[in-house]
Amino acid sequence: MAEADPLKEYNRKRDFTRTKEPAGKRERRGGNSFIVQKHDATRLHYDFRLEVDGVLKSWAVTRGPSLDPADKRLAVRTEDHPLSYASFEGTIPKGEYGGGTVMLWDEGTWEPVPGKSAKDLAKGHLHFVLHGQRMKGEWLLIRLKPRPGEGKRENWLLRKIDDAYAGPAEDLVGRELTSIKSGRTMGEIAANAPAISLKGKRGKAFDAAMSEAERATPARPAPKRSKLAKAPPFQAPQLATLVDAVPTGNNWLHEIKYDGYRSLVSVAGSRVQVFTRSGLDWTDRFASLAKEVAGMNLPPMLIDGEIVALGPNGNPDFSTLQQVLKGENKGALHLFAFDLLSLDGEDLTWQPNIARKEKLAALLGQGSAHVHLSDHIVGAGEKLFRTMCEAGQEGIICKRADAPYRGARTKNWLKVKCTRRQEFVIVGWMPSTASGRSLRNILLAQHDEQGLVYAGKVGTGFNAQNSERLLSQLKARARQTAALQVPRSEARGAKWVRPDLVAEIAFAEFTSDNVVRHGSFLGLREDKKAKDVSREKVMAVPEQESDVHVSNRDRLIFPEAKVTKGQLADYYEAAGAIMLPWIAHRPISLVRCPQGRAKKCFFQKHDSGSFGDHVKHVPIREKDGDEQDYLYVDDIDGLVACVQMGTIEFHGWGSRVEDVEKPDRLIFDLDPDEGLDFEDVKKAARDIRRTLEDIGLTSFPMLSGGKGVHVVVPLTPEAEWPKVKDFADRFSRALASAEPDRFTATMSKAKRKGRIFIDWLRNQRGATAVLPYVVRARENAPVAVPVTWDELEVIDRPGAYTIADIDKLLARAGSRELRGWGEARQTLPDY
Repeated sequence: MAEADPLKEYNRKRDFTRTKEPAGKRERRGGNSFIVQKHDATRLHYDFRLEVDGVLKSWAVTRGPSLDPADKRLAVRTEDHPLSYASFEGTIPKGEYGGGTVMLWDEGTWEPVPGKSAKDLAKGHLHFVLHGQRMKGEWLLIRLKPRPGEGKRENWLLRKIDDAYAGPAEDLVGRELTSIKSGRTMGEIAANAPAISLKGKRGKAFDAAMSEAERATPARPAPKRSKLAKAPPFQAPQLATLVDAVPTGNNWLHEIKYDGYRSLVSVAGSRVQVFTRSGLDWTDRFASLAKEVAGMNLPPMLIDGEIVALGPNGNPDFSTLQQVLKGENKGALHLFAFDLLSLDGEDLTWQPNIARKEKLAALLGQGSAHVHLSDHIVGAGEKLFRTMCEAGQEGIICKRADAPYRGARTKNWLKVKCTRRQEFVIVGWMPSTASGRSLRNILLAQHDEQGLVYAGKVGTGFNAQNSERLLSQLKARARQTAALQVPRSEARGAKWVRPDLVAEIAFAEFTSDNVVRHGSFLGLREDKKAKDVSREKVMAVPEQESDVHVSNRDRLIFPEAKVTKGQLADYYEAAGAIMLPWIAHRPISLVRCPQGRAKKCFFQKHDSGSFGDHVKHVPIREKDGDEQDYLYVDDIDGLVACVQMGTIEFHGWGSRVEDVEKPDRLIFDLDPDEGLDFEDVKKAARDIRRTLEDIGLTSFPMLSGGKGVHVVVPLTPEAEWPKVKDFADRFSRALASAEPDRFTATMSKAKRKGRIFIDWLRNQRGATAVLPYVVRARENAPVAVPVTWDELEVIDRPGAYTIADIDKLLARAGSRELRGWGEARQTLPDY
């Protein structure tokens, strides 16, 4: 009996005289490829295909794959496709099966996890690993039980397994907008074929309107793009001060203190160098990580982080790291990245710590198998410290959220240790008389103002491996006399060595004689020079309270919400850590309401100095040619100082003070006419997102806290204001022309009736827009809040969050879902 043709249904559905799709022919080769095609047909979806038995088993994933393990995406089983379909990209004619634009969105290989096979598909589940350009790591497909009336339709769920590649839900479909085959957007692919008019999406009306608007606007030369291919040089790292307690307050970010080698990673595409904290080039020693970073195709940037190896309990372990580096352990090296010092040749060290971390999060995305973003929490450091100590970890690092990066030891970075650990110089050793032991203990020292000072002995922490290796290094450094003064009782029987080996020692305390008590050898520190080893003294936590005095704290600012001036100041002090990436170093205009929101309020953008030293000034040329000093802030004290002067709202330019002529974002403010439902605004935001995606631009939604939603489009600051304004104008008018019953791009109230005004005027020089986490001068003190596109689906009003939700806002700002919100490296298309 002849074997059934698995491609019969595929061929039956297509007229190959009209479509350029390949005819279905089964192949006998046994490969393991997979592809994903972004398909804009009746509605947008992603076709996920696995090679099995000479065909591509296929599922239509309606919302696209998600990196969030908690997100189960519906995947509808479709007909098998031929292997030749793996290279198809183009347009299926309107009226044909699947009519619409097809993009080759991802490709790679797949394999079932050990103990599983492709035959599990027949059982209704498949656990597998993907090695794609965008989809990586472990995934799961599960068939759902059929519901009445579904017939032969098979509904499956596609879910990411929680592993090193897991991440925010929108990191994939929201940011990966171009073809891996041609680099084109969906719009550019569609432009090669007759336009397909799909309601609510980019089609003939939109294209015609954009073209008409373009003809009506004088062409402007595109700015020259700077292409820096060279990896950035080493910079001295910032060091932390040892303190005796965890600092309190929401001005601090708290991270895990990793037990490894501090490293700076310089990268530009495939060019990668890994430096130690002292500037040694250890790229060869960390070759596996360097290769992995090279494969991530990162722009020119300098990353600060820690390289670790995981011990038997899964935690970073310094001894295991040394074994891996010496080839005695086959464990993997991991990089935990926690800071970004430069990007595309631009120095970022002046930016607030939290802003640098946001940029790093957006660039790394979900990272890779061994390259990870070091997470942080805002406030609540004591809880993290207890957790780390209970897990047997070293401690935590606490960093001022608003502090710049300094290549020195400062009190803006603090370290709190669960156990005491320091570096010591080995000055001698004593042989063991016990059977099976060659090394009894080592003699230690540290530097002070007078030179080397004896610091005691350590006789634990040695094993067969490390003691023999250490002994050989000690014998090679033998000398006749001690390099320092050692008490006679301690020196009896000692063998002396040249003092250039550095050991990491864990100990309980220093005794009254200034020697270590209950010390244990952890390993040698080859990344540190002996001359730099001095005693690290524990300091008290520095006072970091705001020195801005807030007067009249009991004055009622929001009568209906019973919010006082003091509570408003406390909100901005607490929220400052999550506001700074968006407000710092940006010209701002203030909405000042000195007597409260219900009384007289006014805008202010200039200052003669009455705001105090914490509020800065930047001279900006105005239309008449004169220069005026505009306001900006660069730390949390600056925010509080503005509140002291009666400020409620902060509105910012679309550019920063370093180059006010080159904006770093577009804002489309969706302002609905009275009577329109918030659901209308949400649908408009989603449609604008889709249209932006078609032309290759990633966008993010923000609840305005007022009447609508802001669609935020980050930009690499290259184009100047005239080009950005021109694009925003043409884009908005094109949308309004395509759907005149829904949208208007003019401020005229008569033309806004029953429509949503796409306010593009915020994208011109000198215009401002409300900034993330700003309190609005409206009833109940609502807040402008960044959200994800998935969250927007279920939110019922633009003022969903208020000043009372500060704890919730702080917690969600550091969540996996919002990681990298508002950050993307992209430029305006030449449209």
